[in-house]
Amino acid sequence: MLLDKVNTIRQKQQQPNILVIGDLMIDQYIWGEATRLSPEAPVPIVNVKRESVTLGGAANVAKNLLALGAKVTIGGLIGNDTHGEQLLSILQGDGIDTHAIITDNTRPTTVKTRVLAGNHQLVRIDREVTNPVNADLEEQISETLKDSIAQADIVLFSDYNKGLFTPSLTQSLITAAKADGKKVIVDPKGLDYSKYKGSFIIKPNRKELAEAAKSEKIHNLEDLQKAAKIIFDETAVDYLIVTLSEEGMVILSELAYQLLPVKATEVFDVTGAGDTVLATIAYFIAQGLEIEEASEVANHAAAIVIKHVGNATASVEEIIADMQK
Repeated sequence: MLLDKVNTIRQKQQQPNILVIGDLMIDQYIWGEATRLSPEAPVPIVNVKRESVTLGGAANVAKNLLALGAKVTIGGLIGNDTHGEQLLSILQGDGIDTHAIITDNTRPTTVKTRVLAGNHQLVRIDREVTNPVNADLEEQISETLKDSIAQADIVLFSDYNKGLFTPSLTQSLITAAKADGKKVIVDPKGLDYSKYKGSFIIKPNRKELAEAAKSEKIHNLEDLQKAAKIIFDETAVDYLIVTLSEEGMVILSELAYQLLPVKATEVFDVTGAGDTVLATIAYFIAQGLEIEEASEVANHAAAIVIKHVGNATASVEEIIADMQK
């Protein structure tokens, strides 16, 4: 029984070493009240009550892994700025190994600022540069991550299409991981999935899969399988895990599929839910669960975090409690 396996994992308290490589971000929230419109333009005036900052992007994946109990190393880029220093400070304060984070003087640290009135998001402001990294930086990143890949139990790519995962660097990192016998799980972005060739799992959502397969919108399982076949042919990936929002997720191999219905009963904010799914699948595969079992557990983790506003995490204890309902 899956619940018994998860309980056993909790009791053993083993900490897998997981390497997260990806686009690092700061998520900033400005909370306030909006009771009237501006006389200058037809927009609400927000009276700010408080502000908060949390980790976003690949850093949120690391945060989710930490909540589950993993030892986490993270690699990626930050800018030479106060937001980069802030991001490093938060990661290091949480006990995440940041030695593989490189400062890029040509771009700022990515910051997403959300302005909310009550629990309603009014606007999001992005500060970022998404140009592909150059060849010199690719080489530096690859060299910096070499030892971390060798020491990891599993490797995650958290691609937010911010310029880090160029085709050449992505393939270099996958080749290094495979040479060390390490599985690579990818949360993809963009239209070119060929750069993920040779990875173990690619985890798009329905819209991302349709775009990458250059197909029409995915309406049913038949559409999903047709789009998946295109990606399997292009990447030779072992599995696709496609998240379907309110319908749950489906696990596909070239020969079979399994649909996992959604577990959520309340939905307040889906921000970061994909990061939670990615982290949970990786953590439990590293702990010895089969992909179908790890995905089922991830479905419960997602049900927990979407009940909260903003990025949230789920612990093994919380997942067990959700599984017992």
